[in-house]
Amino acid sequence: MTLSDTTIAEMREIAARYPQARSGLLPMLHLVQSTEGCVTNEGVEICADILNISAAEVSGVATFYTMYKRRPMGEHHVGVCTNTLCAVMGGDLIFERLKGHLEVGNDETTDDGKVTLEHIECNAACDYAPVMTVNWEFFDNQTPESAIELVDQLRAGETVQSTRGGTITSWREAERVIAGFEDGRVDEGPTAGPASLVGLDIAKANGWNAGGSQGGSTPADGAAEAVQEADTARAESETVADQSDADVEGGGSDHD
Repeated sequence: MTLSDTTIAEMREIAARYPQARSGLLPMLHLVQSTEGCVTNEGVEICADILNISAAEVSGVATFYTMYKRRPMGEHHVGVCTNTLCAVMGGDLIFERLKGHLEVGNDETTDDGKVTLEHIECNAACDYAPVMTVNWEFFDNQTPESAIELVDQLRAGETVQSTRGGTITSWREAERVIAGFEDGRVDEGPTAGPASLVGLDIAKANGWNAGGSQGGSTPADGAAEAVQEADTARAESETVADQSDADVEGGGSDHD
């Protein structure tokens, strides 16, 4: 057995957080990765035993979500978004340049074990395209040159700060945080960048608010009016649906 008693105790602690223990499977798998570097067969079996489910059910989850890895990862996971907008803005080129620079393919690890490179799907940060992540922390508005500089810094062990997050640790340490164990870095870095706040700035400049200040209505008033309008519209549509074309036009009915 390679999983320590401490880790197994923490897995049980995770399961105990939920009304239904099996809801803890996702963070439990992240915890396994934080100690083993991937989801191991042993980790699958122990998860199944703690949650009283089959190993097949655990494996089904571990192989469905791409954040779970079945072979050892490098010290750092570098993800390049190649979904539509990021690709158009240069994500594809960044990914190709990094593959050549690191001499790896997709989902492969460098010979020194420092970086695992992966093209990833949309990270919901399209206003900062093209976007990369390192151990799930954002690096915005990247170029091939900045991406190469970033991975070189990681491989050299230099301190690297996320664009909108904390100081980069290791992939394993990040996995432990995802499992629900804080690392004390939650307040590092800004939580939102300028592009995300443009709409808020425009609203403030124009005196807009979510309650619709025109006419003096409050957010609660606006919500009540919306509900009433929706109920009225639904009632009218149901009335129309109950009338057949023949009834509306004065034609025959079931009683003819």
